[in-house]
Amino acid sequence: MLDDPLLGSSRPFGLGYWPLAEDAPSVAVQREAVRLVSPDGALVRGVLWTPPVGTPWKTAVILSHPRGDFSVHYACPLLAAAGYAVLGFGTRYMNNDTDCLHEACITDVKTAHDEMVRRGADAVVLLGNSGGGSLMAMANAELGIGDGWVGMAAHPGEGVFMLQVIDPSVIDEDDPFSTDPGLDMYNPDNGWRPWPEPCTYDRGWLARYRTAQAARVARIDAVAKESIAASAAVVPDLKTVDKQADPAGWSDLRRRAVFTKYLTIYRTLADPAYLDLTIDPDDRAMGSLFAFPDPFDGNYGRGGLARTMTARGWLSTWSGLSSGAKLADTMPNVTVPTLLVHPTADTEIRIWQAKEIVDAAGADDVTYVEMPGALHYLEGDRPEAMQHVVDWLAVRFP
Repeated sequence: MLDDPLLGSSRPFGLGYWPLAEDAPSVAVQREAVRLVSPDGALVRGVLWTPPVGTPWKTAVILSHPRGDFSVHYACPLLAAAGYAVLGFGTRYMNNDTDCLHEACITDVKTAHDEMVRRGADAVVLLGNSGGGSLMAMANAELGIGDGWVGMAAHPGEGVFMLQVIDPSVIDEDDPFSTDPGLDMYNPDNGWRPWPEPCTYDRGWLARYRTAQAARVARIDAVAKESIAASAAVVPDLKTVDKQADPAGWSDLRRRAVFTKYLTIYRTLADPAYLDLTIDPDDRAMGSLFAFPDPFDGNYGRGGLARTMTARGWLSTWSGLSSGAKLADTMPNVTVPTLLVHPTADTEIRIWQAKEIVDAAGADDVTYVEMPGALHYLEGDRPEAMQHVVDWLAVRFP
C-alpha cells in the first residue's frame, strides 16, 4: 500500500491511484509533500511531482488556483512522467474564497516559484487552469516571475466570468426572490422554456441583459467600497484616542475601524448562453458546470459562485469591474512564451474569449490550440491536452 503523499512520502508509484485510468502516468513518478511559508506568514501547501528515480530535471512547472487544491491536479503526474518537476499547490484561500485577495494569492505563487528556483530549476513555467489562468497571468505581470505561461481552459478572470453569469433581474440584494421580470432569463416571456427544452433569447433583449449585469455588479461594488471607506474613515480619529484614558471611546472607534462587511450575493448562475446554444455557438451542451443539470436550480439553490464574500474579497476576486485579475489587463504585460489550450465544448468559456486572451498577449511567442469537443475539465482528453503542453515545453524548455 502506498504512503499518503500528504505525510511526506517520496516513494515512486504508477497505476492504481487515479479516479480516471487515463490520468495515470506511464512511468513511476515521484511525489513529495511540500509546506512553505510566504514572506507574510501564510501557509502554502502542495505536492511536488518529479520524474522517475534517477531522471534529472531542469524545468519546473507550478500550478494553482485561487481556491482550488491543485496538488493532485491531473497535469502533475503526466508532466512529471514527461521529465518535468511539477509543484501543484493551494493558496492560503484553498477551499474558501470568502475573503480571497488575488493580491495575496500572487504572493503565494511567488513563494512556490522561488522554492523551485531554490531547488535548482533553470526555468519555471506558470500553468493556469480555469481560474488559475488569471491568477498566474497576474503573478507574471505584477511580480515578473515565470519564464512561460500556459493556460488550460482559462477564462478571462473570475470577475469577468461573474459578469456573464450574475442574474441582473435581482432588484433587492437582501431578497433572493426579488425580480425584474423584464430582465429575468428564466421568465417565459423572455424566451425561457423549462429544461430540457432549448431557449431562444432575442438579441436586443440580450444586449440589455448584459448591460444590466454590469449595472448589478456596479451596485454591489458601491456597497463594498462604501463599507471599506467607512472603516478607513475612523482610523485617523482612533489614533487620537488614548485607550487607557477613554476605553469606551476607543472601543467604539476600534470596532468600526476593523469592521468587515459580508455580502450575500444571490443568483449567480444566469448566463443565457447556457440555454440558448445559438449565442456564441461552439461544441458545448446545454447547461453549466455548476448545476446538474439545470442552471435554473443552481441559480436559486446551491449552485453558482461567490455567494458569501467580504467587501474586499468581492472587489479583489469576483467583481469584473474592480478586480485586478483580469486577463484583458494583465496579458499585455505577459511577454514570456505563451500557450493557451481551449476545449471547445466548455460550457463556461466561449471560443471568442479564448481568442481574445491570446490576442491580448504581449509575447512574441504565442500558441493557441483548440481541442474540438473537449470539456472544461478535459475528461477523456487529458493525455492529449497534456501532450500539447509537453510538445510546446520541449521546444522552449529542456
